[in-house]
Amino acid sequence: MHDLESVLAGLNDPQREAALAVRGPVAILAGAGTGKTTTITHRIACQVRSGAFDASHILAVTFTDKAAGELRRRLQALGVEGVEARTFHSAALSQLSRLWSAHTGEPLAEVLDHKAPLITSLANALPPPHKFLPRRELANEIEWAKNRMITPARYRAELGDHEPPIPAELMLRVYDGYERRKRAMGRLDFEDMLGLALRLFDEHPDAADAVRSRFSAFTVDEFQDVNPLQAGLLERWLGPRDDLCVVGDDYQTIYAFTGASPEHLLGFTRRFPHATVVRLEENYRSTPEILDLANRLAPRLGGSRKTLLSNRAPGPPPIARAEPNENAEVAAVVEAVRRLQREEAVPLEEVGVLYRINARSEPFEEGFAAAGIPYQVRDGAFLRRPGPRGVLQRLKRSGTGASVAEAVATITDQLGYDPATSPDADEEVTRQSDLARMRSLASEFERAHPAGDHTAFVTELAQRFSTEHSGRGVNLLTYHRAKGLEFDAVFLPRLVDGELPFRSGRAKADPQEERRLLYVGITRARRYLFLTWPVDGRSRPSPFLDDLELSPSGQPVRSSAPGASVTVRRGGPLFDRLKEWRRKRAQADGVPAYVVFHDRTLAEIAERGCKDWADLAAISGVGPAKLERYADEVLAIVAAG
Repeated sequence: MHDLESVLAGLNDPQREAALAVRGPVAILAGAGTGKTTTITHRIACQVRSGAFDASHILAVTFTDKAAGELRRRLQALGVEGVEARTFHSAALSQLSRLWSAHTGEPLAEVLDHKAPLITSLANALPPPHKFLPRRELANEIEWAKNRMITPARYRAELGDHEPPIPAELMLRVYDGYERRKRAMGRLDFEDMLGLALRLFDEHPDAADAVRSRFSAFTVDEFQDVNPLQAGLLERWLGPRDDLCVVGDDYQTIYAFTGASPEHLLGFTRRFPHATVVRLEENYRSTPEILDLANRLAPRLGGSRKTLLSNRAPGPPPIARAEPNENAEVAAVVEAVRRLQREEAVPLEEVGVLYRINARSEPFEEGFAAAGIPYQVRDGAFLRRPGPRGVLQRLKRSGTGASVAEAVATITDQLGYDPATSPDADEEVTRQSDLARMRSLASEFERAHPAGDHTAFVTELAQRFSTEHSGRGVNLLTYHRAKGLEFDAVFLPRLVDGELPFRSGRAKADPQEERRLLYVGITRARRYLFLTWPVDGRSRPSPFLDDLELSPSGQPVRSSAPGASVTVRRGGPLFDRLKEWRRKRAQADGVPAYVVFHDRTLAEIAERGCKDWADLAAISGVGPAKLERYADEVLAIVAAG
């Protein structure tokens, strides 16, 4: 036990409970920032140190090579060597390399590096505008189908409510053509590796036995992101045994487009009724003020109820406010970043600006470049994205006869620019937006430089976006790319309906998954959090603002100055009666008290002496849903004095 105590040192009680559960099925429901990697590495170390398992008999599965490397590094720091830490695909390929030929007598096909070369010619044969869709969107759809074990023959029948990026009959043509060409080349893609491993284990039980004799215990990280194909492979590895530990957070399931589903995590205790379930809710990342905001969203996320509790000292309150228009919003973000750097000594690389789709990076790239603030675009800078890159490549090859604006207009038309379109896929939304922006930039250049040629335009664009620095500066990235990262300061701009939740053309994202994206964004912040949205009449504020108890009119959660807060007098008989009502109502509804109303909301109700629904509706934290549910009860208490 003394040897185990050195491994357990520094763990909190739930982490310790998980680490000591070295046998049998274990589900660790780990909220954001609660130390899940620490917990699973210490649990694996306890499995080895206690003698429950030899290190070489443990397989730890993660979703990225980087995460697998980090797991190995941490285990080595704990003095544990020999544990296999791999991704699902890496583990499957390793097993196929050892077992496929020996059990089937067939050579194992080579693995494709990328799907794009096979997809491109198929996409080029599609009618416009579908032929211009980014190849990544088509590849994503193929991966969605294969991860759900849907063959081309069953594709249309299995779609259900799922919306493909192009009409189903065209998508089927691409999917079927891709599979035929791949087979003709004798190649496998990454999804095939998992499917082939399933087939091997089902058709050759001795191959499955070989894997089971090699590995006795399994740990799977990010289990909320497991898809049916991966879940099936895990079942084959496990066989009739139950030494499986899964860790995940259903609040952070944001990869449904790959076929992922939180049901594998949420249904773990149905699969293993005797499982040990541990909840990690002590957050080591974010201040109480930031977690307060995240916890407001949590009841609307469904799944397993978790309330994050901060282990950190209080910090500045989040800032949430409306801006007059998009330009003002960008300017406000740039100025706030400058102020954080100057007044709070926040390094620029510790600032993250998050957005829903890649197209939204461009105004911030311009804003930071104009201000001389270095930045890095984690998902591909504006000029490196397919649309702008294609325009510049063709412009460099074109003659000099046409004006810059005319040449760019012609090229964007050739690339499928269509201002009347309403794309269904977010990457196509980005591409169309980027092409429109290139036309706008060309017109701006021509007005400023009537005699300017194509070369001068390309040079100006390069200079205009030249403030990007690799590995340094403000981070510009999508919510999906931000998963697993954290920053001292996080900005969440463009909180408008149609963007979060995302909506375009026929495509309407799952509201629950979109809420989870916002939750992921909020929980990336350590100390400073800014939420903004434009109110220029062209878009409506996000409905999620109501979930956060924020007024769409721009009433801030606190004041707009870092470190300050709205001071509302608390105390007094009316405030106390409102708190007592809240306690009883929360108890009756089976929810935490803050889900009904926060203290500051009750304090403001008491201070204003609200007389009717209109008075209540003017208070931050009283949205339409709460107005409908609680207004009459609250007004009766206020009227009684």
